[in-house]
Amino acid sequence: MSPELDFALTAAKEAGQITLKYFRQKSLKVDKKRDRTPVTQADREAETKIREQLQKFFPKDGILGEEFDEKGTENQRRWIIDPIDGTKSFIHGVPLYGVMIGFEDAGALKLGVVNFPALSLCYYAEKGKGAFMNDEKISVSEIADFDEATLACIGGEYLMDTESTHPFDTIKTKAGLVRGWGDCYAHMLVASGQADLAIDPEMNSWDCAAIIPIMEEAGGKCFDYNGVNTMSGRGLVSTNAQLGDKLLSMLYK
Repeated sequence: MSPELDFALTAAKEAGQITLKYFRQKSLKVDKKRDRTPVTQADREAETKIREQLQKFFPKDGILGEEFDEKGTENQRRWIIDPIDGTKSFIHGVPLYGVMIGFEDAGALKLGVVNFPALSLCYYAEKGKGAFMNDEKISVSEIADFDEATLACIGGEYLMDTESTHPFDTIKTKAGLVRGWGDCYAHMLVASGQADLAIDPEMNSWDCAAIIPIMEEAGGKCFDYNGVNTMSGRGLVSTNAQLGDKLLSMLYK
């Protein structure tokens, strides 16, 4: 395990403990950001904790987080943080939220950690070293047909939008089972072979950075709505290899 992965695992778990202090507490204070999305003191405190630890151990590295301004890099290394992915789930007492930390070096994602504090589950991967859930190696499924596939779709907008003709948006009518298991949890279900694809049409870099290395090390694929492997595009699709090839084929037609 590299020093960076060791750090990310420790930081994600410490930040997760901060979130648990507020989870399912009636006193939880919820604010609205400029884009009208919710944010809580748990989001801010968890990200602050991770930033403080990064400043201590990797002071020259850049930091991109959801809740605070970006810190520039002095060495082409950058950490991408989502202190609570699934804030709406968190607010409503649903345990499927995660603390996410990704790390990139010279523009390439090197590792990802997704910790689910309320479930005592932690997924992680480092390039070339496999993907793991609580130290147990994981891999994607081998389902090759959409009518046998389980689709974990994120966001009510995806389910309710009946006008989009984008190939990825039509999969909800082809999949054998469709469930709204939400946010990073849906992608980790795909990484561990418990679901076969996850689709979210709206994502930011901090929503994707930790997921992509885990999916790829588990044998899966990640791409945006243009079929590009990026954390900066529109949306994110996580899938096993067979279904991924089919989705990309549909897109390029």
